[in-house]
Amino acid sequence: MSQRIAKAQELTREVLGESIQRLKDPRVGFTTVTAVRMTPDLQQARVFVSVLGTAEDKEQTMAGLASAAPHLRTELGQQVRLRYTPELIFDLDRGADTAKRIDELLRKIHAEEAQEAAAEGVEE
Repeated sequence: MSQRIAKAQELTREVLGESIQRLKDPRVGFTTVTAVRMTPDLQQARVFVSVLGTAEDKEQTMAGLASAAPHLRTELGQQVRLRYTPELIFDLDRGADTAKRIDELLRKIHAEEAQEAAAEGVEE
């Protein structure tokens, strides 16, 4: 990836992170822009967001972001100097959910191992 694309992605992430916090749409909950991936021609930006809350909260937030995309694109164009302002495509970043699930599974495995060790100690 070129340095130009990397810089555009980082600036876009910062600007959108601040702009999303200022949205007045009640559907948009606590949202963090975790990453932005732009096409090489900078025409499209896939914006990955992490959303706190239930599955319904996440769904509503994603709908709110999709609705606000034209407004956010305008703000981005005003703050970041690019030849073309990229089309914004929002995706839910499931990294936090995956990490939480892995932690739960590891805790369960450790608890089962502890129970097995305790049962073996009782049998002797």
